[in-house]
Amino acid sequence: MSNEHALDGVDREILFQLRQDGRLSNVELARRVGLTPPPCLRRVKRLEESGVITGYRAVVDSERLGRGLEVLLDVEIYAQDSATVQEFEETVAAYEEIVEFRRMYGRPDYFLRVRIADHVAYEAFLTSRLMGHPAVLRVESHLTMKTLKSDD
Repeated sequence: MSNEHALDGVDREILFQLRQDGRLSNVELARRVGLTPPPCLRRVKRLEESGVITGYRAVVDSERLGRGLEVLLDVEIYAQDSATVQEFEETVAAYEEIVEFRRMYGRPDYFLRVRIADHVAYEAFLTSRLMGHPAVLRVESHLTMKTLKSDD
């Protein structure tokens, strides 16, 4: 099952249901997708073993964790040599405030999603940690007004 086309309608429904609630029992999942439990479990195992399902996780409320402010960042860096790029990526990926980190084609070089307590904490993070990194050329911040759809 190396590509998405190998999935049939039942597999897609299983994936949909598990995205909605990854803690569904096999019996309830089977009921929702119109199978009996044994073939449903076989399909889930096949989806896991083939790498279509890569894991399960808890969805947490960032605000209750003291990280209610979300900021999206465009970041450009000076250097393009592989050693500097690798060091920058390793350093930034380790920052716990960063919940999403992508290298982009074209400009900007990177897209980051930051979850942090408030504006004061964000300013401190931005000025002392991110903009303090010698590879950083430019950072553009975008404050989230309202999240309309999110997978997390």
